[in-house]
Amino acid sequence: MSTEILKALANPLRRQVWNEVSELRYARAADLAQRLGTPANTLSFHLRVLAEAGLIEEAPEKARDRRDRVWKPTRGALSLGSPDNPVTDIALGDAVLAGTVADHQRLLTRVADWALKYATGEDPVERGTLAGYTLRLSRERFSELVERLDGVIDEYRDADEEGHTWRLSVIAASDEI
Repeated sequence: MSTEILKALANPLRRQVWNEVSELRYARAADLAQRLGTPANTLSFHLRVLAEAGLIEEAPEKARDRRDRVWKPTRGALSLGSPDNPVTDIALGDAVLAGTVADHQRLLTRVADWALKYATGEDPVERGTLAGYTLRLSRERFSELVERLDGVIDEYRDADEEGHTWRLSVIAASDEI
């Protein structure tokens, strides 16, 4: 991640705005203001920061007129960094990682709360899943698996169908950590 992306995602409101734009697929500042209970001018500022970082881009094809600014998420998965592409600002990297972990913890808590209701029949509608798998793979095969999962996710993302928005988090750890 570039320093610009780290700065953009270190802010909790911008992470929330980015998640909302991703969920809605297209959004205006006014749409987001209503959903998030935040003034539209504040959201316009945060949308510009996200756009400057390359996380969202304008979608003029969805605009009502030339003054209408509609935003959409840019393509591609995000990765915090790696030995080949290290994070240069440790404090920003730590802030983004802490925020991302907190987002995942909230999602896991919501799914766990629902899962018990589903398992007992209190809520018979499938609203999520909580599954775990144990695989014995080489690092190369694990990397291949992640790459294939990314391809499957892109295939479903491109389907552009109506329905519910599903948040999918994949957490993997080798027996070394």
